Amino acid sequence: MLILLTGPSGVGKDSLLAALKSLRPEAHFAITATTRAPRPGEKHAVDYYFLTQAEFDRMKAKGELLEHAEVYGQSKGVPKEPIRKALMEGKDVFFRTDVQGAHFIKTALPGTVTVFVKPPSTGELKRRLRERGGDDPHQAELRLRIAEAEMGSAADFDYQVVNDDLQRCAQEILSIVELERRREGREPVKLV
Repeated sequence: MLILLTGPSGVGKDSLLAALKSLRPEAHFAITATTRAPRPGEKHAVDYYFLTQAEFDRMKAKGELLEHAEVYGQSKGVPKEPIRKALMEGKDVFFRTDVQGAHFIKTALPGTVTVFVKPPSTGELKRRLRERGGDDPHQAELRLRIAEAEMGSAADFDYQVVNDDLQRCAQEILSIVELERRREGREPVKLV
């Protein structure tokens, strides 16, 4: 299965993926390509593929991205090949993308299970965005405005979870995966 986590910036998608990885190490965890600079502690090909704009544009032109978008003034996209390979090997694939990319992927690959991650409150989301680091005040304010707008699209996705406790939320996502695995009529995702 292809399991997509989405939600506003600062909601904890990366932290959730790390928790899921510790619980399901046999699954594949897709890595996003981005043109932004690494934040402190982030590693290339582990946290993100940190690319130049020219490298990103080449991948886009060759059709090597599942989806791509300009987000907060930076190019981001999900490389197809590692996902295709993992699905062919029978692995579940977890990944995260912004709300815009999630809408696109759900339309292009309807068998994708989409999970919208919500913060416990708007106040908590603001706190997380302020404390994440790496953003100038203008960028942080932009992220907050977009996050508030994105919260209105939560009902567009298959499931919604509240990230108020990381481990509990990760377990809830794994329960969703098992529920979907047993669902009659579930069509496998075919990525070409």
